Amino acid sequence: MQNVTLSFTEISQSLGPLIDAALDARTQLGDGCPARLREAMRYSLLAPGKRIRPLLVLLAARACGGEIESAMPAACAVEMIHAYSLIHDDLPAMDDDDLRRGQPTCHKAFDEATAILAGDALLPLAFETLAREIEPPATAVACCVALAQAAGACNMAGGQADDVEAGKRNDECGIMNDELTNIQHSSFNIHHSLLESIHHRKTGAMIRVSLRLGAMVAGADEVELAALDEYGRRLGLVFQITDDLLDVQSTEVEMGKRTGKDARRGKLTFPGILGLDRSTQYARQLVVEACRAVAGFGPQADGLRALAQYVLERNR
Repeated sequence: MQNVTLSFTEISQSLGPLIDAALDARTQLGDGCPARLREAMRYSLLAPGKRIRPLLVLLAARACGGEIESAMPAACAVEMIHAYSLIHDDLPAMDDDDLRRGQPTCHKAFDEATAILAGDALLPLAFETLAREIEPPATAVACCVALAQAAGACNMAGGQADDVEAGKRNDECGIMNDELTNIQHSSFNIHHSLLESIHHRKTGAMIRVSLRLGAMVAGADEVELAALDEYGRRLGLVFQITDDLLDVQSTEVEMGKRTGKDARRGKLTFPGILGLDRSTQYARQLVVEACRAVAGFGPQADGLRALAQYVLERNR
């Protein structure tokens, strides 16, 4: 793995404020938007966060020789989709969470109906942003298609549906996360395959499309797109593995959200299937492979390498 000469902190400090300003500008909206709805949209979208997905858009564009300014609309669009998905995931019908990014979830700060509508409004705003601001028009169309596919029934939404269903089955069978290790000898491959299938879609699809959008805006060729996709497939799993590990090992204060909830719900997780040590080792190996995938970009991909290392080592 090539040495990383850039830190995630440096990346975040240089690009984070630009992303936040762009999101702020695109959610001022017009007089036709009810004030409470606009407030709920901005409450969730502008909440303090790592901005991993928009950063991936910008870093992929940079790796392919593109300009940050040209890729910013795509960066905003993926963060809008991400925020909408979190609002809906936190609802009582889904994960029933009351804390997100260190503050009350949208339905707790407002109400369930307003939260649903805030998510509903952020979804089309993402595509409006791409359609209006990405040039040339053919690239805007390609970006809209890619993002729709990533967020749709066969990817993010489908992965979430399978995750919910898997949790229901385990709960109905009385299987808790710490009991999965007792059955992994007979069904390890089935559980592991299902888990990776869920998270390649639920988490990984939006990470991969973030990279793809940035690359497409920069005019990347098929070789560059394929390399970034390989990086994204691995990074998506790393992100989910570390998320699962933090749910077991971290605290609510550190995470800014409830911890230990996956085990209580009997959800399939990487620590539940692989154990803590093997999950950590697997994540490290995936980061090595992710960085190897973008080696051909040379120093232009330093930001991507730094981000992958951060995802592995993050503590919230």
